[in-house]
Amino acid sequence: MAERPKFPPQVPFIIGNEACERFSFYGMRNILQPFLAASLLAYLPLAEREGAAKDVFHIFVMGVYFFPLLGGFIADRILGKYRTIFALSLVYCVGHGLLAAFESNEQGFYAGLFLIALGSGGIKPLVSSFVGDQFDRSNKSLAKVVYEYFYWSINLGSFFASLIMPKLLKGQGASIAFAVPGVLMFIATVIFVAGRKRYVLVPPPERNPDSFLNVIRTALLAEPTQGDAQRVAVGRGVAVTGVLVACAAIVFKIGGDWVPAICLGLVAVLVGVGGGASIALRNALGKHSQEAIDGVRSVLRILVLFAFVTPFWSLFDQKATTWVIQAKAMSKPSWFEPAMMQALNPALVMILIPFNTLVLYPALARRGIVLSSLRKMALGILFASFAWIASGAMQVAMDQGAELSIVWQLLPYALLTFGEVLVSTVGLEFAYSQAPPSMKGVIMSFWSLANTVGNLWVLLSDAAVRNKTVTAEIAGTGLSNTAFLMFFFAAFAAVAAFAFSRYARGYKMVDNYRSATGS
Repeated sequence: MAERPKFPPQVPFIIGNEACERFSFYGMRNILQPFLAASLLAYLPLAEREGAAKDVFHIFVMGVYFFPLLGGFIADRILGKYRTIFALSLVYCVGHGLLAAFESNEQGFYAGLFLIALGSGGIKPLVSSFVGDQFDRSNKSLAKVVYEYFYWSINLGSFFASLIMPKLLKGQGASIAFAVPGVLMFIATVIFVAGRKRYVLVPPPERNPDSFLNVIRTALLAEPTQGDAQRVAVGRGVAVTGVLVACAAIVFKIGGDWVPAICLGLVAVLVGVGGGASIALRNALGKHSQEAIDGVRSVLRILVLFAFVTPFWSLFDQKATTWVIQAKAMSKPSWFEPAMMQALNPALVMILIPFNTLVLYPALARRGIVLSSLRKMALGILFASFAWIASGAMQVAMDQGAELSIVWQLLPYALLTFGEVLVSTVGLEFAYSQAPPSMKGVIMSFWSLANTVGNLWVLLSDAAVRNKTVTAEIAGTGLSNTAFLMFFFAAFAAVAAFAFSRYARGYKMVDNYRSATGS
């Protein structure tokens, strides 16, 4: 009789740390847009404040999900996951301190946002990957459950933060409101350190000539064999095109600001170099091991799936900006702050995760319907599209003079949250399980980078509708700019869901959990 898999006793420390850290992050994040519009950007004309606050918010979120690349590199190449998480948690705490100290100073406040983006973003892929490190093949079946509870703890912190922080901002002022998340981040750090003697610490992999970047470099730059000359030439052409597009994006400052321009340039480089390398990858044969080449091919295929997830994050993160702005124009009780509506999202997550695991999936399985990880993710993106169709219809009604209660936002929040549960909880485990052992920190960073790209699409679309020609075209549809963008993003996500589903049909799942101890 097989031994029953055991639950790692150290995991509760990581989950407790995550719950406090997420209260810290979402407590600050969920009051950021209202604070910026009402206070820090009050020097702007009234008509421009909401848009400027939205831009700052999405640039901040882009930073949060960009810095995982740095955190993953430091962990995989220098410090290891535990020490990197600890060091960046301290940076995170300092960032919160700056927000509280400089709530009326733009430069000081933005410095705090930068440090929070660095700290939060840097540890983001590492904590979820660190959870995976506590499991091996003997108990990997429990990892899927733990990732769901891990995500549940994230939303527990987010729920209380969403309810409390908008009222605290209004009642006690910005300094206190931004100090409270800092205290929670300090507590999160203490909880994490308390479990240090129990953790499984997977050391950073040794540098080797068959690393991901070395294989990519060889594929594109090494002298090709005669039979591969044409293939390598095409691959190099695709890579160079990506670099040229990146340079153009930055030089012409596409997106209206340096941050979106640089991020768009990064996307172009990733697409160009990644696409070119995939074409020329056979050129690395004989210079690198077959295992290394297969690992790179696996990562590149995973990145294609991640690309199709980026529209989902465009829709998801606008619940803290576009939907809050919409909520301000809806009827509601005098005590209710529009930003408090965001508490509905984590509340529904905490209900839907156990409901899906204990009720929905078993019920479907009894009928012969087993949803694979990739099928769940495709459906999740599609449900996000449905959510934005609903919010767009509500916006059209409001634009035509109808007075809608904020209760109507229950529908899009429910649809978006159901999609989030299908994408995020599954995506975390999928990213870890599919990543080759030497690239887990980096691949989890790319999973987070999908969120940066999603917010980039928001900034670019908002910049587009400020163009008079585009605005005139939208006016010809009979829709307001807001309603038009809502339907645009709904269509964007629907197309991405279809493309994701089509590509996923040919994807072969692999098992990259470490071997059981002693086996």
